[in-house]
Amino acid sequence: MHILLTGGTGLIGQHLCQFWRSKGYRLTVWSRRPDQVAKICGSGVRGIARLEDLADDEALDAVVNLAGAPIADRPWTAARRQLLWASRITLTEQLLAWLGSREQRPEVLISGSAVGWYGDGGERELTEASQPVREDFASQLCIAWEETAQRAQALGMRVVLVRTGLVLASDGGFLSRLRLPFKLGLGGPLGDGRQWMPWVHIDDQVALIDFLLQHKDASGPYNACAPEPVRNREFARQLGRALHRPAFMPMPRLLLKAGLGELSVLLLGGQRARPVRLLAAGFTFRFNDLQSALGNLSSRL
Repeated sequence: MHILLTGGTGLIGQHLCQFWRSKGYRLTVWSRRPDQVAKICGSGVRGIARLEDLADDEALDAVVNLAGAPIADRPWTAARRQLLWASRITLTEQLLAWLGSREQRPEVLISGSAVGWYGDGGERELTEASQPVREDFASQLCIAWEETAQRAQALGMRVVLVRTGLVLASDGGFLSRLRLPFKLGLGGPLGDGRQWMPWVHIDDQVALIDFLLQHKDASGPYNACAPEPVRNREFARQLGRALHRPAFMPMPRLLLKAGLGELSVLLLGGQRARPVRLLAAGFTFRFNDLQSALGNLSSRL
């Protein structure tokens, strides 16, 4: 199987490359740093700077579209919003234009999204049948990203939309930002800590993407998060326990809003999202509860 990835050098992309390399798949990563791809993603993974570097006679079986500048790295200034939009929607438009120009097209496009698609859901339980609850910038970004990816259906491709929660991994992502304050004894809940946190272990994230790739009847949106979301204060408590550190230092809501502006909605809001469609399709999570997930990662944090 030949898979083209965007965002292949990111956290999820690197783990996917490692997993699919072990299965003997052929992998090509579209990257701004093609010369670094083999080093980051593994030997044998090909990096290309332009989609046109893939010849028309190089058949593709699937495209996995995960590219996107990190949404929570810095405040959403006008320039940052433009970058976040271009790195998702504009890039996906370029990808679809290129796919439309090819005689041979892959069977499936698996495209990234996030549970932020729903906006701040409050106490509502959110399934893939739910509509957006409150549209903020992150929600609008995900909605536009999904709508763009769905245009691949007109090219005869199966389209899968992966609405990812907070990915827990020992080598990057959400936990890497929390590691230092927690190890210094400065960890704790954000705001009142009542907001729901949909999370997923990196191994389950990789497994569910592969599951959706292999299941030819899978299409549309899937919540990529463990069956048991937790509130922020419970997440802080369990992370503190896993790191053998206290977790009682709350970050005041007003301070977060003052420092981060609209970006603070990502931290102070949440989604009580559940993977209803994945479970109905027969996917089995290895890590259903937060304690087992953090326990698996704690020795490497």
